[in-house]
Amino acid sequence: MKAFLTKYFIFLSLLIVTLGLVRFCVLIHHQEVGSTLTTVEKIRKNGKLRLITSKAINTYYLYNNKPAGFEYDLALEFAKFMNVELDVITPGWNNMFAYLKQGKGDFIAAGLPITAPRLEEADFSIPYMTIQQHMIHHNLIFGPKDIKDMESKIFHVRRGTAYHDRVAEIKASGVNLKYVLHNNIPTEELIGMVHNREIKFTIADSNIALLCRRFFPDIHIGIPIQERESLAWAVRKNDSEMLKQINKFFLYANNTGILKRITTKYYGNMDNFDAYELKKFHERIKKRLPEYKDVIKEESAKHGFDWHLIAAVVYQESQFDPDAKSFTNVRGLMQVTENTAKEMGIKNRHDPQQSIRAGIKYLALMYKRFNYIKDESQRLLFALASYNIGYGHVKDAMGLAKQKGDDPNTWKALEAALPLLCKAKYYNQTKYGYARGWEPVLYVERIQTYFDILKQKKAAITL
Repeated sequence: MKAFLTKYFIFLSLLIVTLGLVRFCVLIHHQEVGSTLTTVEKIRKNGKLRLITSKAINTYYLYNNKPAGFEYDLALEFAKFMNVELDVITPGWNNMFAYLKQGKGDFIAAGLPITAPRLEEADFSIPYMTIQQHMIHHNLIFGPKDIKDMESKIFHVRRGTAYHDRVAEIKASGVNLKYVLHNNIPTEELIGMVHNREIKFTIADSNIALLCRRFFPDIHIGIPIQERESLAWAVRKNDSEMLKQINKFFLYANNTGILKRITTKYYGNMDNFDAYELKKFHERIKKRLPEYKDVIKEESAKHGFDWHLIAAVVYQESQFDPDAKSFTNVRGLMQVTENTAKEMGIKNRHDPQQSIRAGIKYLALMYKRFNYIKDESQRLLFALASYNIGYGHVKDAMGLAKQKGDDPNTWKALEAALPLLCKAKYYNQTKYGYARGWEPVLYVERIQTYFDILKQKKAAITL
């Protein structure tokens, strides 16, 4: 019996050891199988797409605790394309490629030009935008006339950028310029330092320079110092499946209009304002807006509007002048008509508080009339157009859009149809007749730009 028990325990021990080894081998096998998954397979398995980017006005920022930015919006559409969620990782500009190599993210989208040094670190997608490096200086400073004229001047650029590569290249060519390198400072911050005359020169891509000119109106976009370059997304070296997936998305985004829509949202209408107009806007939001800011915020909150948007509307209507009067005899900060004033329950259109109260209430009424438009941002554009030209004319334009076979509930269709209201061929078919239909299109574009400036000024503080 004792011999039997001894043999039994030996057998049991061997069995336990054997099962342990089998389990260990199975675990190792699963780990090895898991480690051979491609980036795309891991994304689909985990349900998360990890974006590596930098915090900057042209890439990714938070506005009212909500993410925004050109690269973020485009990456969000990419996540939808893959039917997964988007995670955002911001390790700092100088650490992005290290994070990519270490597998801490799936791709980089940060306004990256394709350059020779970067091609050694990563593979790049097909381009989605072309840009050009420009010298940036203050309007009151005479900038270099050509690259040779950069001699002896000091340029401030961020370390590890294409700007860094370019000024080093120019210096190596024999132009004895000087440059100061900054770590992880966004380009717009350096542009702001030029605007405030803390430094004399920096370098920026054309898209960033035009974007920043909206809220730094005293900058001058000087000579180009580089040939045109292409912006693209970066993936790990030899990550062919991920590269293929991104390229498929860019083709899809281009064909469906997604790329154009997001590009227009962030970079559209940038040439519609000269430096004088922009400077006047900044001066008046600094000097005049504070007087009306509290009532704008209070009344905006009642109707669920972002007060920065309403401030943009007030500026477009009156430039914060309570005595403003149009050629059609509308008056006050919000340019309210007599009929609208009565309808909204105010007695004095000149009184700033009453004018703001009536204007916001009327805009909210227009907004509610388009409740069937599910996209809130689109609905807002319809409401703004109605505020400017009247609800009836907007409905007429929607009817014309429908006749043309366009979706009348999209701003793209409406902005194409509204100008038709000044042509007899079209307005004779409508209920409300002739209207200066190009005006609400420009009106909405300008409000969007003013709104963007106010949002980005606020966001820049938190970057």
